[in-house]
Amino acid sequence: MNTPSASPADGRVLVWDAPVRVFHWLLAASFAGAWLTAESETWRLVHVTLGYTLAGLVAFRVVWGLVGTRHARFSDFVRGPADIWRYLRSLATGHPEPHAGHNPAGALAIVGLLVLAAATAATGWANDVDLGGEWVEELHEGLATAMLVLVVVHVAGVLIGSFAHRENLVRAMVTGRRAAPPAEAIRSARRWVAVLLVAAVAGFWAFQWQSAGSITGATGQAGVARDADD
Repeated sequence: MNTPSASPADGRVLVWDAPVRVFHWLLAASFAGAWLTAESETWRLVHVTLGYTLAGLVAFRVVWGLVGTRHARFSDFVRGPADIWRYLRSLATGHPEPHAGHNPAGALAIVGLLVLAAATAATGWANDVDLGGEWVEELHEGLATAMLVLVVVHVAGVLIGSFAHRENLVRAMVTGRRAAPPAEAIRSARRWVAVLLVAAVAGFWAFQWQSAGSITGATGQAGVARDADD
């Protein structure tokens, strides 16, 4: 029988499962890589691959937000304007409301990032297949910039939250553990789901690389054939 995972010595309990943490860092790395390679034709394959990876990660997070562990579910942390405002006021007074999982303000940023990531990936695909013309490319760039701004806001919020709660929230997203009552602990880290997620991403990257190599090889052979005919 599974029991909630807690560390009585320091009062930290397992709050965020492995899939949530792996998703978080894969999303951050994929967006950073896609942003850095956006203007380079040499790195176009990497840019496109990371863009599609973003789309897949968002799809996974939506599903996991419905069927995942307690604090991974949207029903646990997505709140309305009144709750967000109350949390922000408590933060301003220096006595922030405790939340074992994501706080209401952080939840707003998370939902915004998921929406922007999905929209950015969708417009990137449309631009990649020449669907929609120049306005799609401009929209894609605008959405990517908006996502970058929200990422900066999110990071600032994490730093402010870490100071206000006197807890390293970045470390918590690595270990999954936060200072919270034992009743808030989840029963399992679901590491096998995280392993499957990493395997799926790695498999997709390998497929993209292999497909690009096959296309390049076929193009080179066609060029040699044309030279021979000439």
